[in-house]
Amino acid sequence: MTRRLAALLLPLALLAAGCTASAGDPAPPGPRKNTRPSPFAACEALTAPPAAATPTPTASGSAPAPAAPTPTASGAAPAGGSVLPELTLPCFTGGDQVALRDVRGPAVINLWASWCGPCRKELPAFQRLSERSAGRLQVVGVNARDSRDAAQSIGEDFGIRFPVLFDQGDSLSRGLNRNAIPLTVFVDADGRVRHVDVSGALDDARLAELVRRHLGLEVPA
Repeated sequence: MTRRLAALLLPLALLAAGCTASAGDPAPPGPRKNTRPSPFAACEALTAPPAAATPTPTASGSAPAPAAPTPTASGAAPAGGSVLPELTLPCFTGGDQVALRDVRGPAVINLWASWCGPCRKELPAFQRLSERSAGRLQVVGVNARDSRDAAQSIGEDFGIRFPVLFDQGDSLSRGLNRNAIPLTVFVDADGRVRHVDVSGALDDARLAELVRRHLGLEVPA
């Protein structure tokens, strides 16, 4: 009887031991965690014109004409405005690279870096401009002389949502012959540069004034 009982209990004991051992085994690796999502918008829409890129009529019923291009250092304004440098830059969110000359205007292109104090000061104003002019104006950031992690942190901290291109080689400022940051380029609907601003941090009122003067668009300040 004792032997028969032992024979019956042995498989149960082995089964219990097997369950205990399985419970102690390391769990299989789970799926890899995704990297931090980019705070910036994708860049696909940059090569399509804004939905309603039509200058706002004035009280007289006619649309304000953009100002003539800002004179160069030599004092002469380029005929009809110059074109953007022939550059192709990666979008911060990935996907296809963007040829700068393919960005459809009217557009405001802001060159910035995380370590630049005036850039950090003015970035929220550019975000508000993108919200107030949605469908009429492209607001584009170009992050230069920076690391992706630092730029991403600024985007997260300041709530920046407009598309951002990544210019690690500082090609845009060199292409414009301007060694300045921040730097803001105002591009009309024909892709012509109407003004390059290097005056420092821009606020809401100054941005609205420059957009009206150089692009012929009225936006709230």
